[in-house]
Amino acid sequence: MQIVFATNNLNKLSEIRALLPSGIEILGLKDINCKEELPETHPTLEGNALQKARYVFENYGFNCFADDTGLEIDALGGEPGVYSARYAGEYCNAEDNMQKVLDKLHGTQNRTANFKTVIALIIDGVENLFQGECKGDITNIRCGAEGFGYDPIFIPHTFDKTFAEMTKQEKGLISHRGKAVKKLLEFLSTD
Repeated sequence: MQIVFATNNLNKLSEIRALLPSGIEILGLKDINCKEELPETHPTLEGNALQKARYVFENYGFNCFADDTGLEIDALGGEPGVYSARYAGEYCNAEDNMQKVLDKLHGTQNRTANFKTVIALIIDGVENLFQGECKGDITNIRCGAEGFGYDPIFIPHTFDKTFAEMTKQEKGLISHRGKAVKKLLEFLSTD
């Protein structure tokens, strides 16, 4: 089976490919010659994931899936949430986003957080949604060099290391994205 993952994020593409069994080939946007930035204008993770998947399906004709992920921090009222990728501003990077979180949580005891991923799948025009969550805590400092995004400041509950201190395979077994991908794969294997 060949399917497009509607993302320009090479880290996400690599992470997803590491979780898939043989027999499922994942194409990236570059592989289908999609050079435009996909729209993300909805106020929810579900809306953004569907919007990106629909864009690829309607404009390129490929069966595809797209995801949107948010980090929801309890002490910040659920921020950054749907704005996780742009939390520190439109032209920010992961370092800027992490620093903003650490600054806002400075001196705060409650550091509980929840990572949430929603995957929207479109096959032959039929849409399905899959969700994964991972509860944890925000650290006081960055730890680890693996992963991407907020991984260096997120420790999943029952673990003593951040996502950025784990291998892709370790993270994939417990992460929000890994859980959503597992549901996606279960669906694809019964289709």
